[in-house]
Amino acid sequence: MRVVLQRVKSGRVLVAGHSIAQINKGFVILLGIAPQDGESQALTLVEKIANLRVFEDEQGKMNLSILDVHGEALVVSQFTLYADIRKGRRPSFTDAASPDVARPLVERFVELLRQHGVPTQIGEFGAHMLVEIANDGPVTLWLDT
Repeated sequence: MRVVLQRVKSGRVLVAGHSIAQINKGFVILLGIAPQDGESQALTLVEKIANLRVFEDEQGKMNLSILDVHGEALVVSQFTLYADIRKGRRPSFTDAASPDVARPLVERFVELLRQHGVPTQIGEFGAHMLVEIANDGPVTLWLDT
């Protein structure tokens, strides 16, 4: 499981010109699923994300979690995080989980974030999405199980 996490002032997902998900301060989480991923990988990443101290305190130090700042999360499934570009010029996506494996795990990931107290929106699995991100900092982190 791979995550590109961006601390944001706001984030939004549009499908066919219509806004389907929107958050204010928090994280936009681009989530990639591999065929071998399961509940334990999702739980590990969710616990890390919910408690990750990357929001600034009164002294301007990254000392607060998304829970501390009452932030929100927007999760966007992104199989392209498993692109293999070692050969040729066209990416291969054979390392990404198939939709029947990935979709339930993305939904479970979102459910676990909500259970950890993080209000969470989700993009539309398999759709062509326009993702608007107002990256704050910028702060962008890569997490991989």
